[in-house]
Amino acid sequence: MRILIVSGAGGGTSTKSVGKYFHLREFGETLKKYNVEYRLVNESDYIVGFPTKQLKKYFTTRNKIKKLVNDFKPDLVFIDRQGYFGLEILKMKIPLFVLLRGHYWSEIEYAKNTIYKNKIMQMVIDLRKKIAEKVFAESTEILPICNYLKNIVKEYHPTQKSSVFIEGVDSVKWYKTKGMKLEHPCVGLLQDANWWRKTKEMLTLEKTIQAMPKVHFYWAGDGQYKHEILKVLDRFENFHWLGSLSYPEKVRDYLSELDIYAIITGMDTTPLSLKEAQLMENPVIATNVGGNSEIMIDGKTGYLVEKGNYNDIITKISILVDNKELAIKMGKEGRKFIEKEFSLDASVKNFLKIVKPYVN
Repeated sequence: MRILIVSGAGGGTSTKSVGKYFHLREFGETLKKYNVEYRLVNESDYIVGFPTKQLKKYFTTRNKIKKLVNDFKPDLVFIDRQGYFGLEILKMKIPLFVLLRGHYWSEIEYAKNTIYKNKIMQMVIDLRKKIAEKVFAESTEILPICNYLKNIVKEYHPTQKSSVFIEGVDSVKWYKTKGMKLEHPCVGLLQDANWWRKTKEMLTLEKTIQAMPKVHFYWAGDGQYKHEILKVLDRFENFHWLGSLSYPEKVRDYLSELDIYAIITGMDTTPLSLKEAQLMENPVIATNVGGNSEIMIDGKTGYLVEKGNYNDIITKISILVDNKELAIKMGKEGRKFIEKEFSLDASVKNFLKIVKPYVN
């Protein structure tokens, strides 16, 4: 079997973009263990979206997709962005599987109402949405990364087939290092501030940090809303902003040093950082939104906290800071849980089970 994997994030430089490409590469290498040949490419290397100032490139580079397909002869195509590349594959009548990592429809509406308010960009967004909806509707299957997203897919495409894609992590690559110099006890966050609906929940930490002056809070991340967060939290001496960390090396050093990992978010799906933190044997605290509850065990690998409830966050941090034996036990349970349920082998076996009925 030959599988063409197309990444829409390969050209990005943020920790999140690099991480996505990194994990698709790991996924591809694991496919080889099951006698599957793969090729991983960046969407941006093959097609330029419209509108663009590079009109000549727009019309000529689309032929590169046909050449890629003719040369590699894939039995199926697996894409993580529902755009022009997917549209071209549909025309070729090749089985197409669309990976869905986030709430696409909510993100589109948010972009139209905040970032892209002028009429021209509104038209661009509408055009892209039209293309995405065609790719969703005519793909072989949509593969959301959690049950939370699968239910959302059914709201927008009730007749389309969908199966949960298990986003695996290579546990071998997540091991303790010398770490970085942090003050203890400490709680660490690893999340960007690019979407206000998610990011604003971090402001819940204002009263948490204020109430826990002996606990140090570290935030590794960046994004367009970082200043909104920093102007509230950076006034506390026990809050420290680290900016973006290179992936995976510096992220591994960071997670090695933490006493507690926390993801405080207004919405999410199944963030890889939550899996990686558990592999690093960090007890975790996560806002009970989206698919977070699907990738941790409340009360066993860490704690879920309710959205907007700073007292809940304070209570759970206090439990883990005051009971180191419990924190260590939860950390070890977290690694065992992720190794069992979210290994790369589990991911590939699940994926092959989904796609094999469509491949001769």
